[in-house]
Formats: sequence, structure tokens, C-alpha cells
Amino acid sequence: MSRPYDSMDPKVMDDDMLKAAVGEQGPQEEAGQLAKQEGILFKDVLSLQLDFQNILRIDNLWQFENLQKLQLNNNIIERIEGLENLTHLVWLDLSFNNIEAIEGLDTLVNLEDLSLSNNRISKMDSLDALVKLQVLSLGNNQISNIMNVIYLRQFKCLRTLSLAGNPIAEAEEYKMFIYAYLPDLVYLDFRHIDEQAKEIAKIKHQYSIDELKHREAQRQARLEAEKAEREKLAEHKMAFIEHLDGSFLFDSMYSEDVEGNKLSYLPGVGELLETYKDKFVIICLNIFEYGLTQQEKRKAELDTFNECIQEAIQENQGQGKLKVAKFEEKHLLNLNAIREESELPNIEKKLIECSDDITELFNMLMTLEMQLVEQLELFVDKDTIVNAVGASHDIHLLKIDNREDELVTGINSWCAQLLDKIHKDEIMRNRKRVKEINQYIDHMQSELDNLECGDIID
Repeated sequence: MSRPYDSMDPKVMDDDMLKAAVGEQGPQEEAGQLAKQEGILFKDVLSLQLDFQNILRIDNLWQFENLQKLQLNNNIIERIEGLENLTHLVWLDLSFNNIEAIEGLDTLVNLEDLSLSNNRISKMDSLDALVKLQVLSLGNNQISNIMNVIYLRQFKCLRTLSLAGNPIAEAEEYKMFIYAYLPDLVYLDFRHIDEQAKEIAKIKHQYSIDELKHREAQRQARLEAEKAEREKLAEHKMAFIEHLDGSFLFDSMYSEDVEGNKLSYLPGVGELLETYKDKFVIICLNIFEYGLTQQEKRKAELDTFNECIQEAIQENQGQGKLKVAKFEEKHLLNLNAIREESELPNIEKKLIECSDDITELFNMLMTLEMQLVEQLELFVDKDTIVNAVGASHDIHLLKIDNREDELVTGINSWCAQLLDKIHKDEIMRNRKRVKEINQYIDHMQSELDNLECGDIID
């Protein structure tokens, strides 16, 4: 049974409730006091317990982005919601609430243990994303259709299932049906499943299971074929030659060509049309093969380009590291010499020399960076028939022109986007590098400025 409404006022999860829960469940003693003083960041919380809070609606959990365990049992929650950001969640307890439907779990791809017992759920569904699910508790709900169990066959990691207290658990064949259709289960309703019982159930339902496996295999093959087709189409789109590996373009020309279709019924025109189609498709296939070849060339050129960029950056940074290493070696000797010097004029002279060295290093590093930037900036009657033929020809040319425009536009757009990305990436890299150089130089200069003459003399 689900939990009845409490006499207390229903609550919505707010920041005050969450802070109080985190504070109570956080570290204790000295570490706990320190945490309370400095505040605990919600993103650092891995486990959160919010049971028996009379919570009506889940909310404000988006900040707990690294949460792994969430306990929300014994509340009055009506809907599963507000959990989409908890992608690291492994354990979720929503038992003893008023939930009627399974929903809102699509992003919880790491969930292994889910408890929804003692609610008002009537159907097992909307769990497809939980590919790592190992434990599922749905006891004491309103699930009445035993065939609903077949839905759980897709969860290959599922080892523990609880359905006791549902109408389906009253069926005579309840256990044997589950044993047969979920052969990888280890525990059912908190009891270990006997291997002999599994074998008996398998034999009893052998015909139905074999038929189901056949349908599942067909469905899987269809899904894989559809996936392969999508991937192939995506590759063709990358090469700007989608639907050119067959008669799609030719067929599309005649799909809107009323006059052309009329002409095809004239004596001899049908044969000419087939010949035309064959030659047209050959041309399309040639364009298709050429496009694939050019795509491979583009990939190779782009890979070479990126490799050259990385080599240039690494070489440039290598030169910078050598100059920094030489500077630091000399700078350390100079600082030791300053500390050992007792004459103030000599100290001041050496400080000036160190400051000049820092300035020189800054100029060298910025020169290297500017050199790199410059390198990366170098991409029916006679009249009727004639009119019909003319109209048909215009439609065909329009289709071909449009397809050509799509191809050329696609390539030009890809090229423009690529160059724009390269330019933006280089600007970001350059800004980051200049910032690093300035921070390092500021640090060295600050270290030098803090070296007070009085302390050195002492």
C-alpha cells in the first residue's frame, strides 16, 4: 500500500530543507564544525536522506550534480520529477509514496538499485534508459498484467526483482512464469531462486520462449539495420552525397512531374525513359563515388592540418619551456646572491638586473607566441508534346540544380564553419597562452618585489 497523506502540511523541497538535511548528515565532530562554518557545497554531497519529510513534490535537486544515493521513501510524492541532473545516481529509494506512473528517469543511466515499492504503479515501463539496473523493487503496487514482466527482459544486468503484493503475484503461474522469462534473475521477492525450479519453468514455457526469442532477434536485427542505415546516411551527409547512391534523385524528378508521367504512356517513351533512368543513375553513382573519395581526402587533409597545428604548438611551447628553465636557473642563483650580499648598492643593482631578466623573459615568450599566431593565420499533338517535354525538362533541371546547389552549399558551409572554428580555437588558445605568460611574469616580478632589502641585509 502507498503511504496515506499525513496530517502535517505537504512540503516542497526547498533550499532550507536541503541545507538542514546536508548539515545533519554531513561530517561530525571537528570536521563537521568546520564544514558548518565554511558551508558544504551541494555538488560535493554524495548521499542524501530525505525520508519521512512529508514531501509532496521533488524539486531543487539540480545542484547535487554528483549525488550517488538518494533516499526519498515515506513521503507523499505523487510524481517522479526533478531528477534529470542527477546523472551519477546509483541508488534511488522512492518507496512508500503516492506515485502512479514510472517516469522522469531517462537521464539516470548509472542507476543500479531502484525501489518503487508501496506506491500506486500499475504498469512497468519508462525504464529503458536504466541499462545498468541490477535491483528493482516494485512490491505492493497495482501491477495486474503478468505479461508486463516480459518488458524486463531487456535489462541484462537485472538480478533482483520484487513484485510481491501486486495482483500478478496472486496468479498460480506467477513464479514459474518469471523464472522462465527472466532466466538471469537470482532473487525474486527476497528469496533465492532455485536452479532446478528455473529449469522446470524453462521446459514448461519452452515453446513460448523460443517464439519470443525469435521475435526479439528479428526486432534486434531490424534495430541494428536501422542504426546502420542512419550511420551510413550520416556519413553520406558528411560527404554531401546523401541519396545519390541510387535512383532517389531521378524518382524525385518525376514525383512532381505530371506532364512527364503523361509522356511515359506514349509509344516507345517508356523504353526511352528506362534507358534515360539507367544512364542518369550511373551518373549519380559516379558523383557518389567521387564524393566518397573526396571525403576521404578531406579527412586526411584535415588530420594532417591538425597534426601540423599540434606540432607547431608543441614546438613553440618546448622553446618557451627551455627559456623558462634557463631563466629560473639563473634567477635562483641571482636571488641567492642577493640574499648573501651585504652592500645595499650591490643589492639594488642585482635587483634591477633581475627585473630586467624578467622583462626579457616576458618579451621572449610573447615573441614566440606572436610567431605561432602568425603561422596559424596562413581555406499529345506536336505542340502539346513539345510543351510537355519542355515543362518536364524544366522540372528535371530544377531538381538537378537544387541538388547541385545543396551539394555545393553544403561543402561551402562546412568549409566556412571549419575555418571559423579553427580561427575561434586559435583565438582562445592565444588568449589562454598570453594569460599564462602574464601570470607567470607577474608572479616572478611579485616575488622579486617582495624581496625587501632590509630583510636581505639582516
